[in-house]
Amino acid sequence: MAAIAISLIDVTKTYIDRTVVDRFSFAVEKGECFGLLGPNGAGKSTIARMVLGMTPPDAGKITVLGAPVPAQARLARASIGVVPQFDDLDQEFTVRENLLVFGRYFNMSTHQIEAVIPSLLEFARLESKADARVAGLSGGMKRRLMLARALINDPQLLILDEPTTGLDPHARHLIWERLRSLLARGKTILLTTHFMEEAERLCDRLCVLEEGEKIAEGRPQGLIDEQIGCQVIEINGGNPHELRALIKTCAQRIEVSGETLFCYSSAPEQVRIQLRERTDLRLLQRPPNLEDVFLRLTGREMKD
Repeated sequence: MAAIAISLIDVTKTYIDRTVVDRFSFAVEKGECFGLLGPNGAGKSTIARMVLGMTPPDAGKITVLGAPVPAQARLARASIGVVPQFDDLDQEFTVRENLLVFGRYFNMSTHQIEAVIPSLLEFARLESKADARVAGLSGGMKRRLMLARALINDPQLLILDEPTTGLDPHARHLIWERLRSLLARGKTILLTTHFMEEAERLCDRLCVLEEGEKIAEGRPQGLIDEQIGCQVIEINGGNPHELRALIKTCAQRIEVSGETLFCYSSAPEQVRIQLRERTDLRLLQRPPNLEDVFLRLTGREMKD
């Protein structure tokens, strides 16, 4: 049986009269990347804060690296690296100075911190920026520095809260490459994200959340196969209700979200034949993805 890095059992958190996490349970095995996937406001960041002991649960049990949280949160955090959703780097310090200051929070000596800085800079591809002020870095460089900073204490567990929000595609892919290298080194990652591609590329397993409740859990491809299992044709233009009548005999399922009709079919060529006379339509055929899973389970697309 695999060792468990994080365990939540029936955890609930309520703010005033709103339940943001509702009887939530999951377990993260050591060495895996586990994702919390859902739109903003789904409860992902609240769960991450409870795992860190920064927000106490109203009910339920949390264990992190063998320590009960929040009772022994300080002990657990000594072996955790954190990349928060928003950058909190000191803008007036240099890259090297940010690492030096942060290392002292873990009671590391200056000698110990200086010894690991070169490898962290190499990992983050910031060797040439060691003495540059953070204020002058690009968004992607700042996020890589946040990731390097989270590794200063060589943590067993990394908690990453929306680590690539606001980055361009190139910077996002570079972060993903760095995270995959950490997984290859045996690190455990708890990742919160609303990016479908990010979850599919990085996560061994994930939970899909909506309004604080778990609506699905499993391996990304397993969820896609289980919930969808066929090709998707996105249809834009025309009257969705009229189009539904035209193609319903060729589809396993049809969903309408906004102005887009999603047709799920194992015979997509038959759908195209039914619509061949409709030159006013735009059709996109593609494999299913996690957004389709969310749409099926909730009736709406996942939005930021």
